[in-house]
Amino acid sequence: MQSASDRHEYPAHWEADVVLRDGGTARIRPITVDDAERLVSFYEQVSDESKYYRFFAPYPRLSAKDVHRFTHHDFVDRVGLAATVGGEFIATVRYDRIGADGMAAPAPADEAEVAFLVQDAHQGRGVASTLLEHIAAVARERGIRRFAAEVLPANTKMIKVFTDAGYTQKRSFEDGVVHLEFGLEPTERSLAVQRAREQRAEAHSVRRLLAPGSVAVVGTGRTPGGVGRSVLGNLRDAGFTGPLYAVNKAFPEDLKELDGVPAHRSVRDIAAPVDLAVLAVPAEQVPEAVAECGEHGVQGLVVLSAGYAESGPDGRERQRELVRHARAYGMRIIGPNAFGVINTSPDVRLNASLAPEMPRPGRIGLFAQSGAIGIALLSRLHRRGGGVTGVTGVSTFVSSGNRADVSGNDVLQYWYDDPDTDVALMYLESIGNPRKFTRLARRTAAAKPLVVVQGAGSAPQGHAVRATRLPHATVSALLRQAGVIRVDTITELVDAGLLLARQPLPTGPRVAILGNSESLGLLTYDACLSEGLRPLPPLDLTTEASAQDFHAALARALADETCDAVVVTAIPAIGERSPGDAELAQALRSAAAAAPGKPVLVVHVELGGLATALSAATSTAPRSGTAAHARTDTPDPTRPGAPGGQPAATPDDAPPALPAVEAPEGTHLIPAYPAAERAVRALAEAVKYAQWRREAAVAGKVPEYDDIDEKGAAELIGGLLSRGQGLTLGTDETCELLGRYGIRTRRAIPAPAPDEAARAAGALGYPVALKATAPHLRHRADLGGVRLDVADEEQLRRSYAELTQLFGKPEEIRPVVQAMAPRGVDTVVRAVIDPAAGAVLSFGLAGAASQLLGDMAHRLVPVTDRDATSLIRSIRTAPLLFGWRGSTPVDTAALEELLLRVSRLVDDHPEVVAVTLEPVVVARHGLSVLGASVRLAPPPARDDLGPRTLPTY
Repeated sequence: MQSASDRHEYPAHWEADVVLRDGGTARIRPITVDDAERLVSFYEQVSDESKYYRFFAPYPRLSAKDVHRFTHHDFVDRVGLAATVGGEFIATVRYDRIGADGMAAPAPADEAEVAFLVQDAHQGRGVASTLLEHIAAVARERGIRRFAAEVLPANTKMIKVFTDAGYTQKRSFEDGVVHLEFGLEPTERSLAVQRAREQRAEAHSVRRLLAPGSVAVVGTGRTPGGVGRSVLGNLRDAGFTGPLYAVNKAFPEDLKELDGVPAHRSVRDIAAPVDLAVLAVPAEQVPEAVAECGEHGVQGLVVLSAGYAESGPDGRERQRELVRHARAYGMRIIGPNAFGVINTSPDVRLNASLAPEMPRPGRIGLFAQSGAIGIALLSRLHRRGGGVTGVTGVSTFVSSGNRADVSGNDVLQYWYDDPDTDVALMYLESIGNPRKFTRLARRTAAAKPLVVVQGAGSAPQGHAVRATRLPHATVSALLRQAGVIRVDTITELVDAGLLLARQPLPTGPRVAILGNSESLGLLTYDACLSEGLRPLPPLDLTTEASAQDFHAALARALADETCDAVVVTAIPAIGERSPGDAELAQALRSAAAAAPGKPVLVVHVELGGLATALSAATSTAPRSGTAAHARTDTPDPTRPGAPGGQPAATPDDAPPALPAVEAPEGTHLIPAYPAAERAVRALAEAVKYAQWRREAAVAGKVPEYDDIDEKGAAELIGGLLSRGQGLTLGTDETCELLGRYGIRTRRAIPAPAPDEAARAAGALGYPVALKATAPHLRHRADLGGVRLDVADEEQLRRSYAELTQLFGKPEEIRPVVQAMAPRGVDTVVRAVIDPAAGAVLSFGLAGAASQLLGDMAHRLVPVTDRDATSLIRSIRTAPLLFGWRGSTPVDTAALEELLLRVSRLVDDHPEVVAVTLEPVVVARHGLSVLGASVRLAPPPARDDLGPRTLPTY
């Protein structure tokens, strides 16, 4: 007789790498018959107290019967999962279906008992909470809807694991035991708990890489110029605050120090803990180095070594093995083929990169998949930042190289609550998990600006990222809905980042323009119009304008309630009173500092010194002839005397002194741009982002509908997918699935011959519609493949004959008969899983005109009630829905509800990869779905809906 574990295949898709609360990693996998020795060893390392809590009695060792029971599972009624580090168990969880009887077929009960055991040394790391997420997902897959657990009252840690999970539960106390029951269907609270834990864990894992207490550079050469030696020098020169170690197995045994840094032949030889190891050895030596680091307890790796996925199929396999190897020891990786990481915090001062200079400390976080782009970004920020420290410098920098493990999503998790980062700039070559990225981006953007440029090239080597089916502009619009400031070049990335780091967000699109060049003012005005801003008429101060004139004009503009932002234009001026760069910078900064609520930008031509002076860390002394003392008021050059009616303290040819600005912070720093178009484009992005922030503050809701049968839909989808890997549903199956979500479709009856058409029409009742549904004729009323308002059988047979004469035999054109729907506006609703953007809901009017214009609007799933309202109003042809030119307005409320129901279907079931409803006739009251198709595919190995997992490649 077969054992239970032989009756079902090993469920490899339950395997997962996870990040624990402290930032370390573990692997979760099913327990098998081969794990007997591991289980016994694990149990021996558990304290007597923990054993007592698990079995409610002293239980010093497992019997042979226990070992057999805990390692033999049928993966349906009895399932055990283990969390492992270094291949050894650190925790286990199992469920036993209530009513299951061993060798029999799975019992119909949908409840199971669950129990955990965590090694004492790993308690407090969030292992049990993570295992609960995974065992709950497994149970739901196997038809179990509730867990029951019995816990001793003194076992407060385990009770907390259950109660904090967020599931709906019941608790009772009987015979000295706490009995817990809880449903496994995700709730809003359980999802919030899961994502909060995910954020903390992933942020902590990145923090361990960016703020290590000690660093070892593995592969440090004895001669200058190599990669390892360069990184060691960069770490030392940056003033890294912790211990440094140089490691190279080729070092002589008597070498104790290199460049003032302790030298060792192996990481194992280092007597103290090592938090971060930078690997700069050839790819073939990396596995040995990883093993040494793992055995020594290193927390994370930066792998600079090349020769991985970028080198071909063999390299891709080496890269996969590298990730598996490192994660087995609980380590995370930046790289391989990485440029490195930087943290400018004075408490860390980490330059574990190939950048020879440490960037100025500041508030901007940088992430780049490309090392070359990372170098360019650091260089441009360095040049544009002038002497500023504390605002427009860099907080942290990550160049991920091949991005085999740590990704932009992980860094977003870190930046979200990083107090040292105010603005996040990212260069992405691809988005590996779009659904998660947009979720994280939306949350991050609600707290701090996120500016992204996405390269048009291929995905990082080793990543199977499919090309998007959506136009570039559509993907940009979708990311903007998540709060992302999407730009096209790294120049625009820096332009926008400097503005957002230095200036407040504008409250609206109204822009004042002033300066000493009429032509440059007009160019700025036109640029504002092109970017959708509302510029006020430019104010020309003439080329004779003094620093005081600029100061006064800017002060007046900032005080004007009809202005939301100010662009100052400046060209070199000629004349005795023409200001120097430093003086003009002081004038502008002092005026801006006096009214800090509005952003100020400067467009300069051939005034590079002005840009530097505007970014200076301290004010520059006034030029000769001006008063050197500071004043707290703002002089008005139109008045004959100083404030208070007193005579001016200086002669006519020496303007009054300007307020001094020392150690400027935040809004005192004015970004400068060498072209009007660049300044205005950056300002326009800030305006759009500010508007998004205001709208995001009023969050919409994803409505609940009582008639949605989510469980029934899941069972139907599971049964359909059991037939194959992917399929387009037939008419009846489509109608049944949509009906589970309250989406009713009008029945279309196939009519392969005139007699069948007549019988169908008789059953439906006249008038009817006769349609050809062959792919080349579907939804093509313009070709004549549709006959509407067919009043009787005679007209039906005549129409049938006309269609077959025009387009071919019945088997070629596939005619159907359908009951007539009330007249209205024909629309189309689509949902698709796009590789670049995730789940997307689209809406537009049906017909050739809209198709030619590309007039479709898109929203990210899940769609809220506010999203649905804006979606139908954002297409250019929307007036046709609202009574254009005296037509009857249609039922947009019914249309919004349909959009919300389709969104729920796709969001609840990742197996639904495409939905098309066309046409959807929206009438004065109600709507009719006349055509529908649904495509299913197996759910992805990882998505943003299941338990927390790290991606695999």
